[in-house]
Amino acid sequence: MTVAPENYVALSAVLFSIGVVGVIARRNPLIMLMSIELLFNAANLALVTYARAWVNNVGHIFAFLVITVAAAEAAIGLAIVAVAFRNLPHVDVDDAAVLKG
Repeated sequence: MTVAPENYVALSAVLFSIGVVGVIARRNPLIMLMSIELLFNAANLALVTYARAWVNNVGHIFAFLVITVAAAEAAIGLAIVAVAFRNLPHVDVDDAAVLKG
């Protein structure tokens, strides 16, 4: 039993939409980082789906590069959030003025 590529692309579109809504609607930086990771994963799903449908390994290579960039972004983003909001009781993206020197 095989699943049609259209179903994977539809799932990728749903995941991407959820990620966009999460970035736009939420003001918590951790939720925003998780939503950005969801956007990356939706793009990876689409890349791998098209690579498999077209029997081309370039999509797999791009997906690997996106995973690498997402890991670096998550590590650096979480470090910035942890340092910037270490002493604040309420974490909000609008409080990013703390980063100004």
